[in-house]
Amino acid sequence: MAALGDGVSGLAEGDRVAYWNPKVGSYAEYATCPAFRIVKLPDGMDFGTGAALMLQGLTAHYLVRSSCEAKAGETILFHAGAGGVGQIAMQLAKAQGARVLVTVGSEEKAAFAREIGADEAILYEQVDFVEAARELTDGEGVHAVYDSVGAATWEGSLKALRVRGKVAYFGGASGPLPDMDLSILAAMGSLSVIRTAPRDYVRDSEEIAWRTGEMFDLWRDGRMKVKIGHTYKLAEAGTAQADLQGRRSTGKLLLKP
Repeated sequence: MAALGDGVSGLAEGDRVAYWNPKVGSYAEYATCPAFRIVKLPDGMDFGTGAALMLQGLTAHYLVRSSCEAKAGETILFHAGAGGVGQIAMQLAKAQGARVLVTVGSEEKAAFAREIGADEAILYEQVDFVEAARELTDGEGVHAVYDSVGAATWEGSLKALRVRGKVAYFGGASGPLPDMDLSILAAMGSLSVIRTAPRDYVRDSEEIAWRTGEMFDLWRDGRMKVKIGHTYKLAEAGTAQADLQGRRSTGKLLLKP
């Protein structure tokens, strides 16, 4: 529920809403954000699912629908496929008709990824994900890689691509990307690289409405399943951060005041 000022189109006092706001201050009982970032939740959608489909969902959507579009008939590789962004991105990519490979850290996460649509789950601690991706594509490599891990995977992500493939880097869980000599992209097959920031893909209410609308429609149709891995009390925010950094989480983590 939100307190809404004048001029917020389509919303009324008492509506169940969710919002996207990248500013510091989300770890709080109350928050403010620009009105254009607020969307009304569909009937029947719980707040946990709504929260998951905002920051993580909008990130997943701009990755596979805009910055590095997943296309029908193509094979993509998504790192951390059982995470908050990964679980949504793989389902969006499947809805686009793509074949989806993901990397995961455990058999439990592999089973979860396959359950919600991954065609193949690669356990990166047991096998070389580059070799696995190439083996699963008859040596060609994948059309696109989505990498939020950063330092530990950036080079392998490039090596997993086919000629003229693309990689979208959108995070650095293992550390920032190193300086890159762009000439290596030509030597490795005329590759393309993009480094994204969410703020550039949710610039107005129309874009946010389009992105959330597509995800909400998939959810209504039963083609978007969102797993809430764990819900923490607000005072346990430090534990939630530690679980994320320790890769002990599956799905979306929530803080609840």
